[in-house]
Amino acid sequence: MKKNLLKFLFAGLLFAGSAQAQIQKGNVMVGGNLTNINLGLDAPNVFSIDITPKAAWFIEDNLAVGGYVNFGLETAKNSATTTSYGVGALGRYYAGKDVEVLKHGRFFAEATVGVGGVNVSNGGGNTNGLDLSVGPGFAYFITPNIGLETLVKYKGLVGFGSSTMQNNLNLSFGFQIYLPGRGTAKKVKGDMN
Repeated sequence: MKKNLLKFLFAGLLFAGSAQAQIQKGNVMVGGNLTNINLGLDAPNVFSIDITPKAAWFIEDNLAVGGYVNFGLETAKNSATTTSYGVGALGRYYAGKDVEVLKHGRFFAEATVGVGGVNVSNGGGNTNGLDLSVGPGFAYFITPNIGLETLVKYKGLVGFGSSTMQNNLNLSFGFQIYLPGRGTAKKVKGDMN
């Protein structure tokens, strides 16, 4: 019973410690964004979704680097299907606490670079090559370790295919889970002793 109580207290302290330090050096961010969710109810019954899982490590306080994978699909009855993909590196910087608008929110900037493409079936256009994006976002922490976010990004695709360049502006919504790294866990454990 006493061991279980100590484990519970340790977990609680770890959770509380991460509440103030979710974007601290050594921590890990895992989550993703959803873009362009569309379920058409009228003709031509368009369905589209774009999913982007992400993982990043905080190499400094407020600065994370990592990677992303992207998959998108848009289809409609009696129409061509558009498939998009991408994989690459990402960087994210969170603004300091001095520009905090909401008590549990932070502004951030995100940039990505990787390989990607957009391919349209039935002889439609396609572009495959260098995938770049950059834009601002806002994360609101609903718990000390979970942030809901919105992100507006310019996305450009430069390469080869029937079209050598595509660009657009995306609005996406998603969530991130912030996990404490070893350094944070050791600090909490040291604070307990």
